[in-house]
Amino acid sequence: MSERSSVSDASGWARLPEWARPLEHERRGLGSLRLAETTILILLGLFLAVATVNDLVVLRVNENHRLNADLRTWRTITAHDYVNISTEQDIAGHTTRDVACGNVSPGAPGARNQICLILTGPVHGGVRSAMGGYYLPAYHSNLKANRFWCFGSAIADDLCGRSAPPAGARRIPLGGEEQ
Repeated sequence: MSERSSVSDASGWARLPEWARPLEHERRGLGSLRLAETTILILLGLFLAVATVNDLVVLRVNENHRLNADLRTWRTITAHDYVNISTEQDIAGHTTRDVACGNVSPGAPGARNQICLILTGPVHGGVRSAMGGYYLPAYHSNLKANRFWCFGSAIADDLCGRSAPPAGARRIPLGGEEQ
């Protein structure tokens, strides 16, 4: 066997088993230690590369697919073919719960009252399930204190803070319901 370094014994390597301590010189002609270390490093690098590609590409593709489905779902349910619809993702909870908000009447984004739909679950046929929602007044941010007319899961989740809608607010029929 090769000689062990006396310096390595004094620097804390003594607590390791004999076979795990660093060698002062590699055994002549074998090179197996270097081969093993190189193989392990290459495999580790390959594993990290695959994990990175999966995280950056595959997960983002699914996320974009879901956001496109959110826009289509909002347009289908509200029967408004608006382009400027904002979507918020539940990034902190790592869920597929998204909120899509858009104006109830034509105008600049946020310049009119908005209807927000809570969308959950997987994409089926290009759309997702709307579990509930609420309305927001014009020029107000999406905060609990500003939300009114909650419906569906938004009631159970206690997402609305306003007891009365602002003056002039109107409901829009959703998915074929009568007003």
